[in-house]
Amino acid sequence: MTDEFKNINDKAMDTIKNLVHKKPLSVIGVTQGTSGWTALVEALEREAVPDTQNLIGIYEVTFSKAKQLTGYKRKEVRRKADTGLEEEKE
Repeated sequence: MTDEFKNINDKAMDTIKNLVHKKPLSVIGVTQGTSGWTALVEALEREAVPDTQNLIGIYEVTFSKAKQLTGYKRKEVRRKADTGLEEEKE
């Protein structure tokens, strides 16, 4: 099963790089559902100085059970420094 997650991880990173033309930074989640796979990928939207002001996009990439790409969309954009941890503490 671990190999399947690795495969989806790699496919999601390649999708963002090749179709969205953004630099993928990391996969922050992979789930397997009844209709296929979903991965969340962080990608660099815009570089800034200082780099804590870089804009990071969160993309949702979906694949069929056969691991064929079925879609992708940007879900969120945030500054690199905005981790969301403050909201989780409240």
